[in-house]
Amino acid sequence: MKGVLLVNLGSPDSPTKDALKPYLDQFLMDKRVIDLPYLLRAFVVRGIILRKRPAKSAEAYQKIWWADGSPLIVISKRIQKKIQERIDIPVVLAMRYGNPSLESGLSELAKKGVTEVLLLPAYPQYAMATSETIEKLADKLLAEKFSQMTLTKFPAYYNREDYIDTLASSISRELESFDYDYLLFSYHGLPQRHLRKTDKTGKHNKVKIVEGEYCCRPGSPESAFCYRTHCFETTKQVVERVGIEKHKYSMSFQSRLGIDKWLKPFTADKIIELAQQGVKKLAVVTPAFVTDCIETLEEIEIRSGKDFMENGGDVLRMIPCLNDDEQWMDVMASWIKEWMLGQ
Repeated sequence: MKGVLLVNLGSPDSPTKDALKPYLDQFLMDKRVIDLPYLLRAFVVRGIILRKRPAKSAEAYQKIWWADGSPLIVISKRIQKKIQERIDIPVVLAMRYGNPSLESGLSELAKKGVTEVLLLPAYPQYAMATSETIEKLADKLLAEKFSQMTLTKFPAYYNREDYIDTLASSISRELESFDYDYLLFSYHGLPQRHLRKTDKTGKHNKVKIVEGEYCCRPGSPESAFCYRTHCFETTKQVVERVGIEKHKYSMSFQSRLGIDKWLKPFTADKIIELAQQGVKKLAVVTPAFVTDCIETLEEIEIRSGKDFMENGGDVLRMIPCLNDDEQWMDVMASWIKEWMLGQ
């Protein structure tokens, strides 16, 4: 029997310091998020970050928390429900961090008699700290606790035509009602070394990353797991679909942590720079996320919106993620049906 496991990043159980501490510990102690040796990682996370970060993060979550819970969890449950209505095999929701856990999701599928699982992460672009960490944990759980199951990993869909069409349609609808001056594509950031670690060919060890330029050729072996190239390709294809002039858009990377070399330009800096250059109406879209969350609702809409206006801008419009958009639900359901038919 076949079944589907939809997996997103996760969220704390409540917007409180006490709930944030174990959630952040699980998240930041993941060796594919902060890829330091264990003892050094434990010192940085538990000896430094977790002393102040939980209280600060709780304040941020409180600003965006909904009456019925974390936006990411609430929307993810809507997605699971809508997809389940479209297909006739079990569809279960899980989170990489927090609840419902990936283990509980697999357990629920097992109780339903599922032996073949389609693992479908909520990440269009492949990265070590997103898709890979989900896949590795799923592999571990199957080996240790669910040996009766087999796993199919849905590949990164950053350039799939139906995904691009859906994202382009969503952006176009938002821009029809907003006379924007500029559109910024903001992707989640990551350390540059992650590109080298996910590259199975080793070619990224010889590549110099130049801001605004591809680091590897799309379609080449080294680009298969290159998050940065995936981001460039998503932007390029969406811009072509929507018909945005070259001088009216660019891309950046948000949510950096620590002092390592991260992908540039940084979103926070770019938004201030655009305001200071005279952009008055800024639209921001976040294609690394398919579900609105703390990074879109608080970091972009609230915090960056404030920075934009304080530096001369008039209004920042955050374009919502795809969330449970009906076209997007149809696309995801079609992928699952293709897998069910062995296509």
